[in-house]
Amino acid sequence: MRPGVELLLEGLRPSPAYVLSRTLDVLAANPGGLHLYAGIDDWPVEQRNLARYYFLHPAARDLFTDWGTQVRGCVARLRALAGTDPDAPDLARLVGDLLLKSPDFARLWERYDVRAHRPGTKHFQHPRVGDLTLGYQSMHLDGTPGQRLVVYYADAASPDHDAMVLLDMLGGRNALEPADRTTGTDARDRTR
Repeated sequence: MRPGVELLLEGLRPSPAYVLSRTLDVLAANPGGLHLYAGIDDWPVEQRNLARYYFLHPAARDLFTDWGTQVRGCVARLRALAGTDPDAPDLARLVGDLLLKSPDFARLWERYDVRAHRPGTKHFQHPRVGDLTLGYQSMHLDGTPGQRLVVYYADAASPDHDAMVLLDMLGGRNALEPADRTTGTDARDRTR
């Protein structure tokens, strides 16, 4: 993780924010960013991937009111990556895993839809903070291999903003610690 990214994530609070790899691995997140995807924090750090979450996590279908739209967009973004780097080992591992474990993914993968990531809004039916609709914006992080910062937002003093603040306040592990993707340990643990 680039120096300063953890501070940036912290500074964005209470807005949920996270950093994704090009294959949608969650590399770092602030508390709201981690808790926005209900239950993803129960998975080991090295398995936290939004594509896997959409298709394999039992909470995903209930979290999104438009789950079908979300998964079509996810697969289309992975297809766009496959068009530019078809032999990428990270993409091959992810796609192979999802093809084996998710008939929904396999069906959508065969459609060959391609789409870039674009800003918009998402509606969540979150089990801990209720319904919320958040805008989101994504930006590439300079000097990284395709990593993106994703930030969600809501109008101040709105019920959606209040729900966002509650997400930020949820307990659990410190989401700001960068994960070691090879061992699943926090960077802080490797220095002790």
